[in-house]
Amino acid sequence: MATFVQLNTADKMPLMGLGTWKSSAGQVTAAVAAAIDAGYRHFDCAYVYQNENEVGDGIQQKIKEGIVKREDLFIVSKLWCTFYEKPLVKGACQKTLADLKLDYLDLYLMHWPFGFKAGEELFPKDDRGMAIPNNTDILQTWEAMEELVDAGLVKAIGVSNFNHEQIERILTKPGLKYKPANNQIECHPYLTQEKLIKYCQSKGIAVTAYCPLGSPDRPWAKPEDPSLLDDPKIKEIAAKHNKTPAQVVLRFQIQRNVIVIPKSVTPQRIVENFKVFDFELTKEEMATILSFNRNWRVCTMSISKTHKDYPFHAEY
Repeated sequence: MATFVQLNTADKMPLMGLGTWKSSAGQVTAAVAAAIDAGYRHFDCAYVYQNENEVGDGIQQKIKEGIVKREDLFIVSKLWCTFYEKPLVKGACQKTLADLKLDYLDLYLMHWPFGFKAGEELFPKDDRGMAIPNNTDILQTWEAMEELVDAGLVKAIGVSNFNHEQIERILTKPGLKYKPANNQIECHPYLTQEKLIKYCQSKGIAVTAYCPLGSPDRPWAKPEDPSLLDDPKIKEIAAKHNKTPAQVVLRFQIQRNVIVIPKSVTPQRIVENFKVFDFELTKEEMATILSFNRNWRVCTMSISKTHKDYPFHAEY
């Protein structure tokens, strides 16, 4: 059973990675170390998570112990929206590399399909509480991303939260040097993303699902929100395979050739989430899980919903 996806760069990206969004700096070093011990080789990071330094500590610890070599690992990070002006891109990438204590990234993504006003503030807002955009065209930012590949700072580049029209703009850009290798999107049984996944995969773009468990620990959860891991039908499928609901929804993505990056800082769950390569969901079970779709999003980035490049007004 394949445990990786081959990117359009020919590099292999592990299907299972550890997510680090919302992992506090104090806990994430131990989480990364526990994940490497459990067999994880793919780590999903981002400048905006403000914990890359501690993620880097966990990676370094395991390299020093001789458990892994750098080339065994697949490290992903993301360019934050305040660095989308062309002259700022390289410095932002170098800051991430310095924090992670690495000399290259395996994959570097544009975090959202729009830029914010440059400056110290990660989420610059106007007096109505909406994000202040900067007007750099994403195609300009993409050219700066391509330069990172040529400079040897990153092996592959991609996007995150882009809809298919925004990806199409990159693919049809005159003088395009490197195609996006990956689109990282929110995806789980309540947001199955069938059209976008089909589109990306048809273009040779690998898909990564973030919040694959429906992000039960999101700070803005409301009591009336659906709870994926408590869904009786998912529990029933899990019982049949002698697996947990989390393992079932992770396996669901892997069978679609979609990479998953569940976040946890709990060693026992980190181990549990990795154990998804020893069972298979039936066609019927896959169809049942797909039928749960209700286009429900955890991450709406609503402070940008008036931005001309806001990605979620489009159907996919």
